[in-house]
Amino acid sequence: MAKSVTSFPSALLPCVLCLLFQPISTGYQPAAYIVDDIGGLGRRFDGIGGLSGGGATSRLLVNYPQPQRDQILDFLFKPNFGASLHILKVEIGGDSQSTDGTESSHMHEMWDENYQRGYEWWLMKEAKKRNPNIKLYGLPWAFPGWVGQGSMSPYAHPELTASYVVKWLLGAKKYHNLTIDYVGIWNERAYNVKYIKILRMLLDQHGLNHTRIVAADGNWGITTDILKDKDFAAAVDIIGVHYPGTLSTAEAVNTNKPLWSSEDYSTFNDNVGAGCWARILNQNYVNGNMTSTISWNLIASYYEALPYPRNGLMTADQPWAGFYVVENPIWVTAHTSQFTQIGWSYLRHGSGVGKLSYGGSYVSLTSPDKKDLTMIIETMSHDHSICIRPPLPQYKVVPQNATFTLKGTFATITSLNAWYTKLNFTGTSSEPFKQVTPIKVIGGSFTLPLDVDVIITLTTITGGNKGSYAIPPPPKPFPLPYTEDFESYPENSEANNFAQQIGVFEIHPSNHLSHKQVMQQVVQEQPCDWCSQKLINPLNVIGNHNCL
Repeated sequence: MAKSVTSFPSALLPCVLCLLFQPISTGYQPAAYIVDDIGGLGRRFDGIGGLSGGGATSRLLVNYPQPQRDQILDFLFKPNFGASLHILKVEIGGDSQSTDGTESSHMHEMWDENYQRGYEWWLMKEAKKRNPNIKLYGLPWAFPGWVGQGSMSPYAHPELTASYVVKWLLGAKKYHNLTIDYVGIWNERAYNVKYIKILRMLLDQHGLNHTRIVAADGNWGITTDILKDKDFAAAVDIIGVHYPGTLSTAEAVNTNKPLWSSEDYSTFNDNVGAGCWARILNQNYVNGNMTSTISWNLIASYYEALPYPRNGLMTADQPWAGFYVVENPIWVTAHTSQFTQIGWSYLRHGSGVGKLSYGGSYVSLTSPDKKDLTMIIETMSHDHSICIRPPLPQYKVVPQNATFTLKGTFATITSLNAWYTKLNFTGTSSEPFKQVTPIKVIGGSFTLPLDVDVIITLTTITGGNKGSYAIPPPPKPFPLPYTEDFESYPENSEANNFAQQIGVFEIHPSNHLSHKQVMQQVVQEQPCDWCSQKLINPLNVIGNHNCL
């Protein structure tokens, strides 16, 4: 395991010290910024998360060999090691295609309940094992056909749909001892005011008062109904939107509710993807007052031939080899997640939060007792931080010197620990998440030279760690010829390496003398879809797409 302080070769150390401490010649006047809590604090920080699902994006992870599987999970969830995520969001499976596959419902039929299907239960327990404080968030993409009662809409019978979702929450606790902290409505589809009110009522009736509703995992349009309907406003705890481009609306801010980018990123995880993630993690709050950002997806653990290959914080799509890659978005996440906690507060805009004068942004957060301060600065250039959506307007970033003055509670700070990432795009290897010499604060101030495409964390926190393991096994193609007799699986489970796309394929007894078990497509009714895929053409995939 790596130690918290990175050792630099002697030839590199002067370069790093120069970068952090010596002003650079820019042709621009140095800009000054205040970090101050005298006038109060900004919004409460709600954490950084990753999304498993929407769909089947963690499908191949569950059958990784040990020790690689545990290593991957550590890079995602273990505090003070890798991404150290604060939130895990999962799909509430609905028996229907939801981007990279189909996730199984806990209720294929009205009379059927099974809380062992799929792999999201397993993943949530593994996250909790590593970080008992991680928050859990469930969201449906689709619903079994019986929920709509022939209408193809989950809102036709809102009491029935709310009961279906509440059973998933109760099953999480009863069968897996998992407390779900947040629940959503219907991913990127129309919300329904009546349904949300009924869902809140049923949650409360079943002792789930602690589960907060995030609505509506779409755009900002829901704010209109929140502002005009006080009962609806009481039912919605958090406004969650997708791919906001770091911008919110005045109406959303005026609701006085927490604003989240409840799905974001969705970008190929090379250095441009890392730059995208660095920029929006800061600017979702700087520009849009959003206090949580959740990455779609958590981990690219699905066949590369499926949509959006490598759109996760890291990549693990070869369980037969044990090969995985800790991509740079993991370390970009660590710049914030390892030095903050849910319940910290942002400082106010203009007093620790804002845009840099010559491009880039900075945010400052403080612990509830104000004993700790963390600042994250990013200078990602336009072309090196383009996310898949929405379009990014042109802007300019240049090398610059920035002087920060600490006031109020923070005026007595004399030193800040420093972590540094430089994303390179010219063939030179990047330098992700390096601990470097602390910054000396003299008379309450310090000056930083800021190159383009860097992320810097300055913090009073003495922890922080760039975790590591031995290099994983090398990649290799899917093993062919491949055989599977399905005899070793529990009933209702999914077979390793199969990625169901249309329909749900489970292991069931065959009642045949020649073999005990078979893989069977079990969904009998067209679901209330998210992606429009007809059940008459069931599809399951496995193997090497390059052979086709």
